[in-house]
Amino acid sequence: MATDIKDTTHAVEAGAVMRLLPARPRLLALGEPTHGEDTLLDLRDELFRQLVEQEGYRTIAIESDCVRGLLVDEYVTTGTGTLDEVMEGGFSHGWGASAANRELVRWIRAYNEGRPVSERLRFAGFDGPLEITGAASPRQALTALHGFLAARVDANLLPCTEETLDRLLGADDRWTDPAAMMDPAQSVGQSAEAGRLRLHADDLVALLHTQTPHLIAVTSRDAWDRARLYGRTATGLLRYHFWMADTSPGRMTRLVGLRDQMMAGNLLALAERGPALVHAHNAHLQRDKSTMRLWDQPPVEWWSAGAIVSAHLGEEYAFLATALGTIRHQGVDTPPPDTVEGLLYALPEDRYVVDTSRLITALGARRPGPRESPWFGYASLDPAHLAGIDGIVFVKDVPESRTRR
Repeated sequence: MATDIKDTTHAVEAGAVMRLLPARPRLLALGEPTHGEDTLLDLRDELFRQLVEQEGYRTIAIESDCVRGLLVDEYVTTGTGTLDEVMEGGFSHGWGASAANRELVRWIRAYNEGRPVSERLRFAGFDGPLEITGAASPRQALTALHGFLAARVDANLLPCTEETLDRLLGADDRWTDPAAMMDPAQSVGQSAEAGRLRLHADDLVALLHTQTPHLIAVTSRDAWDRARLYGRTATGLLRYHFWMADTSPGRMTRLVGLRDQMMAGNLLALAERGPALVHAHNAHLQRDKSTMRLWDQPPVEWWSAGAIVSAHLGEEYAFLATALGTIRHQGVDTPPPDTVEGLLYALPEDRYVVDTSRLITALGARRPGPRESPWFGYASLDPAHLAGIDGIVFVKDVPESRTRR
C-alpha cells in the first residue's frame, strides 16, 4: 500500500525522534537552516529537556566558541559567576543576546542545583574561536595549555617558557586584524614567529598526551579534557592563521574545511563523555558535502563537522535537519508546492518530525525541486540530501524573535 506523506510525520518529541533511529546515538545533531530565530531555539530547548528527562542525555553543545563556552559550563555546573556575566562572556556570534539561550542556561543551572556531580548537565560550545571575518589570537588557548603543563610536569620537559610564547605571539591585534580575511598579505599566519609557535604548540600537545596517566591522577579527567580542548584550539587556530596567509585558489575552501575540522574534533571529544544534543546550522551537521558562496567568490564546497563525525561514529551519530515554511519578516514566504518544504507546508500541523526514509518512499517517482531562497540568511533543504538525513523537523511559520541578533 502506498505511503501518504501525512503518515510520515510525528510530534516533535524525544520518544518519536528515538523511534526513527536504530539505536540511541552518542551525538544527536539538530540542524537549523537559519540563525537567530528564537522559535527554533525554543524547540531545541524543549527537545533537550525531554532528552534529559526521558533518555539520559547530559550535555548540550551549540555552534559557539568552545573556549568561551567553558565559562557557561562552569556556571551551570558550579554556580560560578552570574547569569548576566556568562551571557555576556560565554558566547560568540552574538548568541548571548538570545532570550532562548538565556533561558536554556537558566534552566540548566536550576536543574543542576543540589544534584550530585555525576548527574549534572553540561554545556559546551563546539565551534572554534572564529568569526566569518577572521580568527582569534591563539594566546588564550596556548598559554592556558602551557600553564596547565608547567604546574604539573618537570620543567625540563617543556618545549619553551611562557616568556618565549609571549614574545612570539606579540600584540594580539596582529592576529585579529579583519583585513587579513580579504587580503592574505595582512595575515601573520606564515611569519617566522607563527611557525615557531606551531612547533611549540605541537610539542605541548604531545607532552599533554605522553603525560596522560600522571596528569589525570594529579588533577581530574575533566581538567585533562579541558587541557586537550586548549591544545586542539591552539593548534587549530595556528593552522587556520597559516592558511589565512595563503594566496592559492583553494584558500577559502581550506579555511571553511579547517573550521569544521575543529568543530569535529570538539564533538568527538564530547562523544567520549556520553550522549549529547548538538545544535548548529544544517551545513555544519549534514552528512553530505556542504556548499556556500562567500562574497563575490565562486562557491566553496567542504565536508562538514557532521560528515566527519558520522564517518567516525557511524550509527552513534544521528542528524535531524530543520526545514521551514515561512520567515515572513525576512521575506521568506509560502514555499512552492513542488519543493519538499511546500509538500510539508500543505499538512495541517504547525510543527512535526518527519520520518525521512518513509518520506522518500511516499515521494516515489516524484522528484521535488530545490527551493530558491529569497534571503541570504536562510538555506533551504536540498532534496538530494534526503537519504543522509535521519529525520526532518519541520516548522511551518517562524515569527519574529523576541530579541534580534
